Amino acid sequence: MPDFRDLFSKEFDYVWFTLRRLGVPPRDLEDVAHDVFMHVHKHLQEYDARRPIRAWLFGFAYRVASDYRRLARHRLEQLDAQPELEDRAPSVADQVERKQMLDIATAALDELELGRRAVFILHDVEGLSAPEIAETLSIPLNTAYSRLRLARKQFNKSLARWRLRRGEP
Repeated sequence: MPDFRDLFSKEFDYVWFTLRRLGVPPRDLEDVAHDVFMHVHKHLQEYDARRPIRAWLFGFAYRVASDYRRLARHRLEQLDAQPELEDRAPSVADQVERKQMLDIATAALDELELGRRAVFILHDVEGLSAPEIAETLSIPLNTAYSRLRLARKQFNKSLARWRLRRGEP
């Protein structure tokens, strides 16, 4: 069984970025990440060391983000300014271009239903296989494949639409 303090310090950033990708707004990320680790602490003795720790943590993050998004107080759209992303690009032009690309990708991700978004992130960002995703999210394998296919299709359509809105080819 992993030591909770070590796990928290090593994987907090991973959980934070995972929650952000799952649609938790920046203003609530720290609180929701702590909620994830409260669940992890409660179930730490159930961890199977044969499984990747990050896939196990993603399962908790996914369920907590899902619960968070279901709360009525989070359904109203908040028109907060996007947080500035620190980038060590050599020029301002590179920084602006990178920020625009990240904004487009985030907007496209935000249009995905949470179940599809989770599968998309686990596969295309985290590199998990479909069987690992099915186990992590407790869904049938065919559902994982279906969600991945539909998420990729919708994500690509959203990217194209956002690029057109910005006047890009």
